[in-house]
Amino acid sequence: MPVFESAAFEQTLDSEVIDEVYAKVEQERKSALTGYYDLPYERDLLHTLKEYAHNSKSFKKVKTIAVIGIGGSTLGTKAVEGFLRHTQKQNRELVFFENSDPVDIWSKLEPLKKKNTLVIVVSKSGSTIETISIFKAVATHLELDFDKDSDRVIAVTDRRSVLEDFALEYGIRTFLIDKNVGGRFSVLSAVGIVPLYLAGYDVEALLDGAQRQMDLFFAKESHHLLQKAHFYVQNAHRYHTNVVFAYSSQLEQFVKWYIQIWGESLGKIDAAGEGVGPTPVGLTGSVDQHSFLQLLVEGPKDKTVTFIAVEDFGQPLQVPQLRLQHLEKTDYINGESFQTLINAQCEATKRSLDELRLPTDKITLDRIDAEQMGALMTYYELLTSIMGILMKINTYNQPGVETGKKILRQMF
Repeated sequence: MPVFESAAFEQTLDSEVIDEVYAKVEQERKSALTGYYDLPYERDLLHTLKEYAHNSKSFKKVKTIAVIGIGGSTLGTKAVEGFLRHTQKQNRELVFFENSDPVDIWSKLEPLKKKNTLVIVVSKSGSTIETISIFKAVATHLELDFDKDSDRVIAVTDRRSVLEDFALEYGIRTFLIDKNVGGRFSVLSAVGIVPLYLAGYDVEALLDGAQRQMDLFFAKESHHLLQKAHFYVQNAHRYHTNVVFAYSSQLEQFVKWYIQIWGESLGKIDAAGEGVGPTPVGLTGSVDQHSFLQLLVEGPKDKTVTFIAVEDFGQPLQVPQLRLQHLEKTDYINGESFQTLINAQCEATKRSLDELRLPTDKITLDRIDAEQMGALMTYYELLTSIMGILMKINTYNQPGVETGKKILRQMF
């Protein structure tokens, strides 16, 4: 399991605050408000997918899975895939279609061949304009005849959505999402599990890691989560920006998922009519040491920083014992592993911010595998929910994004 170091946030919390948070989380879990708390425990989907993969003749020929979705329909899946891609052998390539950028769409469309492509279209409502428009483009490029090619498409959507109606019309295999599981909390539902399983990733280990993290929380053994959330909320007037600094290129997609779950869940109008919510910033170390770090060190001290490190990358690559004329001052690192180097950079950067008394904490993943990612994503889902409870907002709606959708419809 990941190791969480949060000395900057350690504080004695009033037992009433602790009891209130746990009671409200339990209330959210038992009510219809949100269903993500139970996703790590639900394994029936794995059996269904196993049967599908075994019985579908066309699936055996699939080499590429085109996943069409946007926002919560793809970000979590990409976070898992990005973390595991270089360490776990997958059977099929995942290609994500998200943006309505025509250059991006065409560059991904061009290599696709009908005979070895499976299309997964993901939309809770079934009417997401980007998703359905791209689905039409993919279907046209592959020359899909839905009466004959229904086995080349999978739909992931809400029950009674227009996408389910479409799938039923043509006999397309459909996997349903519970209505009370919002997109940004849906990675452990059919949204993420279906494409990841079919691509060959170890989704059982992903769910195991998530379940262990969830078990620890409900056993009241994750007080650091409450301490951290409480610190953020109590000091919101001082610290306006929450930075996640992930020291692994494999976590680039994870920090994008974090930005969504944090921004869409916590950026709200509170009971007093004020706009609230810390601004999320996602960075990748050591690359962003050469850009954003300057702002952290000498800019306004209105930020908290969470560092994420990987203890064992599973890659022993070393800096060669090579002396280059005029470049001798870098020789002190010769013979060291790149793993040692990037983790030393992480620790040095953290210490430099600690000296400035900027609030920091650190999450260390044991290794790059599915179980670690399941635990990490569940940690951030829980942290987001606790923040919402302490901020007294609805964590699970997103009214702020609806106006733009209405204006877009009026433009055509």
